[in-house]
Amino acid sequence: MQFFTRHYLKYFDKMRCLRKRSAVSFLGILVVCLLFMNLYIEDGYVLEGDKQLIRETATHQLNPERYVHSFKDLSNFSGSINISYRYLAGTPLPRKRYLTIGLSSVKRKKGNYLLETIKSIFEQSSYEELKEIAVVVQLADFDSAWCEGMVQDISQKFAHHIIAGRLIVIHVPEDYYPVLDGLKRNYNDPEDRVKFRSKQNVDYAFLLNFCANLSDYYVMLEDDVRCSKNFLTAVKKVITSREGSYWVTLEFSKLGYIGKLYHSHDLPRLAHFLLMFYQEMPCDWLLIHFRGLLAQKEVIRFKPSLFQHMGYYSSYKGAENKLKDDDFEEESFDIPDNPPANLHTNMNVFENYEASKAYSSIDEYFWGKAPSTGDFYGIVFEKPIKISKIKVVTGTEDRQNDILHHGALEVGEKIVGSKKGRQCTTYLRLGEFKNGNFEITDVEHKVLFDINCMRILVTKSQKEWLIIRSISVWTSQTPNQ
Repeated sequence: MQFFTRHYLKYFDKMRCLRKRSAVSFLGILVVCLLFMNLYIEDGYVLEGDKQLIRETATHQLNPERYVHSFKDLSNFSGSINISYRYLAGTPLPRKRYLTIGLSSVKRKKGNYLLETIKSIFEQSSYEELKEIAVVVQLADFDSAWCEGMVQDISQKFAHHIIAGRLIVIHVPEDYYPVLDGLKRNYNDPEDRVKFRSKQNVDYAFLLNFCANLSDYYVMLEDDVRCSKNFLTAVKKVITSREGSYWVTLEFSKLGYIGKLYHSHDLPRLAHFLLMFYQEMPCDWLLIHFRGLLAQKEVIRFKPSLFQHMGYYSSYKGAENKLKDDDFEEESFDIPDNPPANLHTNMNVFENYEASKAYSSIDEYFWGKAPSTGDFYGIVFEKPIKISKIKVVTGTEDRQNDILHHGALEVGEKIVGSKKGRQCTTYLRLGEFKNGNFEITDVEHKVLFDINCMRILVTKSQKEWLIIRSISVWTSQTPNQ
């Protein structure tokens, strides 16, 4: 594995020399190699695909769908990179956690927010949540005096977290880094900017590689971030609500690479990806391409945001950076549980606005053509549940008349039928929709049975189409089944 790492660095050097003699971009050459390694693609298709990729790369318009299996099938991307990490504080985790939070930090010319970021992570987490997280801080500056000073500060302020095994500080020696001078100046960036963003890509690659086996999930933060109260609980609810659906990246902030969540088993592949294309473009752009290459077409971002950028000065030359996420809410908020369920409707669905899009925490919705009396939108839960609160919102700001004008919400029990055609035999009506919306609390005190189903029933035909913007379900306690 040591040989593998050195091979990476030698390869970077060779490619650096090659760029001076070739008009073809480094990214194009690497992708050509990837494509020809894939035996599932026909020769003619590879040639045309490569030409198209080179053209698209120049304008930051990669078409990931065309190359998804080329990237996914490369077994070399699934293994870790053998890097000799220095433990500056803390020791290897004694057990696997639910979530690892990764931070990479360098010396700033103005301001330093790392200690505040670490403090926010721990202060905004409950005692129970702290048992399920690990925080890995990578000091990625080559100034050893600065690193030593930061380690002392971190060790003094967060000693009990280090002793408890939930805070680790690491460093990667400069010898492991590829060439960072004289790189290609893509997007007409000045040379020092190219060096900064290229090194940042490598920093993150090394951090991801280290965190690959520490937990089930990994969230990427910057070193100048403030966290929402009980953010882990919110993340867990979102992950549970996406159970059974495919995703590569879940986003809990709309800024840069703050709050980007991954399955830990994808981290080695992402680390390799960042290393391969480290000099091509900024990290946040590469993350977009990575998501697309693994066949997640759309952004899956949740509101309100769980993480906020708090730094005033950038780590690049101390430039001002006033970016703020206006969807951020610092205090705890009431995020629904939306337990796993099968969704179906007998309404005429418009285009791809299918039923599943209403039962989601992201900004999407169900849209059906004008419903008739007796039409319904049904939810069949995978397990019987106790419900404390239900909220349904129909219509949108720009289509305020596409609401449910006459409807009711019902809950049911006693499931019959096959897995695909399951439904409840009896229903209890909880109330009527008012102005297109429905909300009810204390459901567990009004419904004496464990709920298997829930449905939105159209009680009178309407000319207008129907948008179900969101269906939110809060559970009280899961019955022992």
